[in-house]
This record gives sequence, C-alpha cells and structure tokens, in this order.
Amino acid sequence: MNATAPRPGDTLVIGCGNLLCGDDAVGPTLVERFRDRGIPSGVRCLDAATDAISVIDAMRAMERVVLVDACLSGAPPGTIIELSGLEADDVPPARIPLHSLRWSHAIAAARRMLGPDYPRSVTAWLIEGLDFEPGAPLTPAVDKAIDQLVNRLVE
Repeated sequence: MNATAPRPGDTLVIGCGNLLCGDDAVGPTLVERFRDRGIPSGVRCLDAATDAISVIDAMRAMERVVLVDACLSGAPPGTIIELSGLEADDVPPARIPLHSLRWSHAIAAARRMLGPDYPRSVTAWLIEGLDFEPGAPLTPAVDKAIDQLVNRLVE
C-alpha cells in the first residue's frame, strides 16, 4: 500500500458526541462554533457525532488530528483535559461491539489499519461533562469551556 504524503498544515478537527444528550454534545458543538468563527487555512472539521468508524478514514494521511469529546473523569464540570501524543497502543485489538466503539478504539484501529497513512500527531481534547441525559442542554460550565477550547484551537 502506498502512503499518501500529508501536506504541511493538514489538520483535521473531529468532534465526537451526541447533540441530543446534554454535555455529550461537546464535540459537535465545538465543530459548529469553530466553523462559525472561520476555519483557518489547512484545517478541516468533521462532526463525527457518535460514529467512531468514520473517524478512521478521515484520519488517513492527515498530518495532525485533533479529537474533541466529553468525558467523565471526576474533574469539575468544564475542565479541559489535553491528551497529546496518542498512540492508543494500550487499547487491545479485541473484538469490540460496534455500539460501544469509542474514539479511543477508533484511534487504535486507525493505527493498525492506516499504517504509514496514520497522522503524525494525534491529540484529544476532552471537556468534563456533568449532565448526559437525553434532551438536556449543555451545562453552563461546559458551554463556556467549549468557547475557551475553540479559542485555543484557533490560536
């Protein structure tokens, strides 16, 4: 298989999450706000919603990938967590049911499937959520954190 050489500056921002479940809307909401603000040259955005499989192909031959999602780590709501240098080698290649496939599994699968087309840099930005109930709005702390992260990414 021939690797597709990434072009300098090729960055993909992927928003993961469910717009219908409160703070789980972090990723898609960030992508929407990023687009509204104006996407810098050399950057593409993808609202992957809850479809981690689409993340794999989108990562092909990108120089940098930035994934954005909500998390529940026990930190205060709205806390922004950066996980850089993701290799995801610690995610086992075991059979993972598709309905429970997460972005971390997609990274591990992409590493194996894309080989030389795997991005040079993968970073996940997670925002600590509070309310993930269907129909719930974004909580104020999470809403504010999304804007803060958009500013960081634009810089």
